Amino acid sequence: MSSDTAKRHAYESETHYFGMWTFLASEVLFFGGLFLAYGIYRSHYPDAFAEASGHLKMGLGALNTFILLGSSLTMALAVGAARESGKVRPWLAATIVLGIVFLGIKFTEWGLEAHENLVPNASFEFDGPHAPQARLFFVLYFAMTGLHALHMTAGIVFLSWLWFRTPHRDDLSHPVEITGLYWHFVDIIWVFLFPLLYLVS
Repeated sequence: MSSDTAKRHAYESETHYFGMWTFLASEVLFFGGLFLAYGIYRSHYPDAFAEASGHLKMGLGALNTFILLGSSLTMALAVGAARESGKVRPWLAATIVLGIVFLGIKFTEWGLEAHENLVPNASFEFDGPHAPQARLFFVLYFAMTGLHALHMTAGIVFLSWLWFRTPHRDDLSHPVEITGLYWHFVDIIWVFLFPLLYLVS
């Protein structure tokens, strides 16, 4: 590889890293607005939010937390393998599978909540004096977990694209590392979402 080519690759790599960090910074602001709104309303209606949180499926939420922590590990191993020109595809595949399992459990949980009429629509049912505030809790819950699931889906798409491209590229370290940054960001968001939504009481 010539010096000019090496410089061009280094410049492209720095540009890609800068672009991803800029994107993640904008996502922090976006999620930060939701977290701020949640924090304000939770401070105003602590009893209602605690009561509403008790209707969530704690076991499924905890299971998904462990699954995402596992996916962070497999993603880190994929990055390490890419840096050493090792076998990246098995770790990418493991991360994709764990992401799909997470979404499957999340959709199952949403289905159970819909069956209990906890979706904040016209058929919303919640017994007790805190029904209006509980509706607000579930609005924030579905908005935050839904946005997170959307980001998870995008991450799975990126990882799948990398998995298919792996046999056709010699240097995958930069694309895998950049995608890894995004994946770890999505995992960190869930680490904050789980205690905020499931451990209110």
